[in-house]
Amino acid sequence: MLHTIVLISHVLIAALIVALVLLQRGKGADAGTGFGAGASGTVFGARGSATFFSRATAVLATLFFVTSLALAYLATQRAAPASLLQSGSIAPTSQPAPPAPPQPASELPAPADAPASGQTGENK
Repeated sequence: MLHTIVLISHVLIAALIVALVLLQRGKGADAGTGFGAGASGTVFGARGSATFFSRATAVLATLFFVTSLALAYLATQRAAPASLLQSGSIAPTSQPAPPAPPQPASELPAPADAPASGQTGENK
């Protein structure tokens, strides 16, 4: 149960990270507008205060790493079942057929190398 919850949250966090990264503007977004006095300083270095998107991405990235470690830990704690039947993943489809009743000795077929009754080994 815990493994499933962590896995679902891990996938949701990954999807949110992708969405936030796609919504953000890149550092070089203003590079094509002009190379005036202040433009080159912002393109290649001096970064202002962190925006909401960049902080949210950092928090989600941290949560992503935490859930990754949690999934790795939970995967090592799972005990493997001793057999497939104990795991419950394979259910019998039908009841096995009961064994056939034993036949009386008089109805058993004769062995192939033994002569049939009333015949000798020679045919004349």
